[in-house]
Amino acid sequence: MVDYTSMDVPEISAEWYSDVVDAAAGSPEPVQWFVGHATEGVILLLGALLLMAALSRRSDGPHGRALALIAPAPALLAYVGSEFLKTVVDEERPCRTIGRAIIAGACPPPGDWSFPSNHATVAGALAVTTLLLSRRLGLVALPLAALAAFSRVFVGVHYPHDVIAGVLFGALVAVVATPLLARPTGEVLRRRADRADSPAPKLASRSRP
Repeated sequence: MVDYTSMDVPEISAEWYSDVVDAAAGSPEPVQWFVGHATEGVILLLGALLLMAALSRRSDGPHGRALALIAPAPALLAYVGSEFLKTVVDEERPCRTIGRAIIAGACPPPGDWSFPSNHATVAGALAVTTLLLSRRLGLVALPLAALAAFSRVFVGVHYPHDVIAGVLFGALVAVVATPLLARPTGEVLRRRADRADSPAPKLASRSRP
């Protein structure tokens, strides 16, 4: 019996982790295979949805084109921020501290910290950025981000609070960074468009002597 109260993590999160990985270990092999491969596949799908959302804004005005240009940046910033938080918190992986069978195959090596989940962070940033660019595609991306986050607990490499914090952090970065980056980018595009539309100055013709 694991004493969750002695851990430096929320007790309820440790309990939920144990319940999920126990259910995962007893699930059918096709389910284990699907969820075990879901994270990377969903991240790629979220990237494709973001690309589609960005392409849909290419014919908009300068602001829409700016959103398309900076679309990948929030996810990149969120990932960098997630890596920084890992080094600050130094939370050990649950597959190393809680004795449960996991379906991930192997626990990440020591020093590969658990909080927050990088995959969940990137998924949250991609989904929310997609939503800011296209409501229709964003409503598809949000549940996919939730699936990517849940899969990290299911395979046994993250606590639930790791993935919840990751998704929220990625979403926050996307909400803050997207307009901050799009505004100056749109202004640059607007100035370039204005210069392109303005008539070229005519050179004064010289009269022959």
